[in-house]
Formats: sequence, C-alpha cells, structure tokens
Amino acid sequence: MGGPFAPVLLIGGLFLLILLNVPVAYALGLASLATVLYIGLPPEAVMLQTVRGINSFSLLAIPFFVLAGAIMAQGGIAIRLVNFANIFVGFIRGGLAMVNILASMFFGGISGSSVADTSSIGSIMIPMMKRQGYDDAFSVNVTISSSTQGIIIPPSHNAIIYAYAAGGTVSIAQLFLAGIVPGIMVGIALMILTFVLATKRGYPKGEMVPLREAVKTAGSAFFGLFTVIIIVGGVIGGIFTATESASIAVLYAFVIATFVYRELHFRDLPAMLVGVVKTVTMVMILIGFAGAFAYLMTLMMIPAKVTAFFLTVSDSKIVIMLLINLMLLVLGMFMDMAPLILICTPILLPVMAMLGVDPVHFGIILMLNLGIGLVTPPVGTTLFVGCAIGKVSVDQVARQLWPFWLTMFIVLMLVTYIPAISMTVPSLLR
Repeated sequence: MGGPFAPVLLIGGLFLLILLNVPVAYALGLASLATVLYIGLPPEAVMLQTVRGINSFSLLAIPFFVLAGAIMAQGGIAIRLVNFANIFVGFIRGGLAMVNILASMFFGGISGSSVADTSSIGSIMIPMMKRQGYDDAFSVNVTISSSTQGIIIPPSHNAIIYAYAAGGTVSIAQLFLAGIVPGIMVGIALMILTFVLATKRGYPKGEMVPLREAVKTAGSAFFGLFTVIIIVGGVIGGIFTATESASIAVLYAFVIATFVYRELHFRDLPAMLVGVVKTVTMVMILIGFAGAFAYLMTLMMIPAKVTAFFLTVSDSKIVIMLLINLMLLVLGMFMDMAPLILICTPILLPVMAMLGVDPVHFGIILMLNLGIGLVTPPVGTTLFVGCAIGKVSVDQVARQLWPFWLTMFIVLMLVTYIPAISMTVPSLLR
C-alpha cells in the first residue's frame, strides 16, 4: 500500500528524526503522520491508533511498578539489600563487587528497572567500592552491567511492554517465569568475571559477617524482599493480574518504607510523584505512537517482508538467530529499550514464529539483547547514569567495559541457542 516509497518514508523518517535529536516518541508519531498523509489515509487514523494503543488495562501495571520502585528506592530498601547481600559474598576476594551484583539481583527483582537499579544501588556501592580501593571505571562497570538483571528478573515492566507489543498473545506470568534462570545466569557469570579480575588486580576482600549480625540483617531485609513474593507469586499463582499485583506492591511498599523502615516521609511524596508522572507520561506517549507505527507496518506488510528477507539470507535457524541478535545489539546502542521493544516485536516475532521459536523465549532474548544495549556506548542510558554517579567519563568506562560486555554476550548466546534455559521453569508450572 502506497508503493515502495511508503515503507522507506515510515522507517527512514523515524531514524532521520532520531538522528535530528527528536525524542523517539514524537519521532514515531511524526513518521506515522507523514506516512498516513502520503498513502492517502485520513490523519485521524494516527490518533485513533494512538488512543487504541494505550487503551489497555494491562498497561496500568507500568505506572504502578514505576511508583513501587520509586518508593522502595527512597524508602531504605536498597541499603538493606546491600547489607543482606554482604552476608553471602562479602568475605570473598572482590567481595564488595560481588555484593554489588547480588544486591542488584535482589533489587532488580523489586524495581524491574536497570536505571532504577543503577541509581539506587550505584549511589551506595560505587562510592563504597572506590573508598575500598577499587578502580573507578571497574566500580561503574560492575554496577551498570549487573543492573541488566533487573530487566529480565521478574517483575519487569519491559516484559509487560513486550507482551503488549506481541498483541496480547504472550502470558506475562510465563515471561516472568522465563526470566528467572537467565537473570540469575547473568549475575553468576558477572560474579565469576569479578572474582577473576579482583584476584588478578589484588582487590580487597571483606570479613565474614557474625551469625547474630547476619540474622539481624536478614530480618531487616525481609520486608523488602517480601515485595517480590507479592508481585511475582501473585501473578504466577494466578491470584492477581500484573496490574493488580503492581498496585498491591505500591501499597505494601509505602507501608513498609513509611511505617516500618520509617525512611520515607510524607514531605518526600510530592517530588517523588512528579518524577514518576514524568517517567510514566513519556512511556505512555511512546506506547501510544508506537501503536500507530505498528498499525502502518502491518498495513504495508513490513513484518512479512522482513520474514521473507531473513529466510532468503539463509535457511539455517542458527545463522538467522545470530543475525537477529547482532542487529538488536547494534540497534540497542542507539535507541532506548522500550521503543525498540515496541518497534522490533511486531517485525521480528513472525520471523521467530517461522523458525519455531516460542514467543516467550524470544521475549527473553529480546530483553537481554536490549539490556546489553543500555550499557553500551554511544547512547546507553544506564551507562550515562552510572558514569554520573561514579563521576567518571564515559570514555574511561567504555575502555574497560569489554570483559563485562563479552560475559553478557556469552550468556545471551547460551539463552538464544539453549531454549531450556528460559523455558524449563515456565513449562514446569503450566
């Protein structure tokens, strides 16, 4: 529809606008509007599809998850998770770096956000690591790479966005389950790398936490960790929908942070809510315009053409999946995660279906790919946050990033080519 120039106008216009520093959400909307005008559809089609794109009950989970994460970040939960992680790995060579990784695993299972993880855990751990003699760039790289666990360890609001982009055909509960093992694998792989580098560079190790203090620390962290049980257990057990569990998590986190830990005060709420509203507003605008963009891609049969293209490149499933992974890694270097999920899912999901890849498995592959992109220059959001906290230049961090990047890439390849890593847990609980 609209001739061969229409797809070029739609996709080419999007990337041109992004290169001109137009925000991705507005670039999606403007590219869609230009294409609609070119092919002769009424401009109202863009707005109708935009409204339809955000008219979804399941998307209400996103603002609730963001708010729950903000409450827990300011409510004293992060430092308690750091202390809890220190019980298990703090005494090993490079233990403080491992505490960073393990705390990110715990906090990622609460916030579901790489940036929130880096902001909360990083503001505690990066200065602490630097004081203990760890290299500045190493401290930042440990923090930002380990924060990618929060993207795939449940609950993840990116999993909700993927389920939405897949047309509601993918179970959020199945995605949550599928992310458990790959997320833990990322953490373990990074701990092994950290131990090797710490031993080679002579980084310090801490002391064993006495039993009485360990019990006290675990008890203090329990209320924060229980949030994971509420969110994930409720969704997986079929007790709540994702939206209901997120709203309950907000209420629970508020009670714990305000009345149990007593570190969140009513005077903190206005500023925190403003920040949450800004984040959620941009995400919802993005999802809305992405709905119009996806509608036009379907109208012009772009997913079918992309599928045909990949199948002409090679008839090997291994080769095609490698090419898709490399393409996603490159795209993740230049665009943020949420827009790429919304753009790439309707294009690549049919390709994966032709290859016989389960859509839940592909969701984990996609999120892990784009999570690596968040820490990769030149446009890695999490990378910039980590550098700002560590007061280190992006160039300095990027030069020492490659061992962490390679480690995460190896995990990505294992998850891609061994479906059982992602699919065993969901299949056990179906």
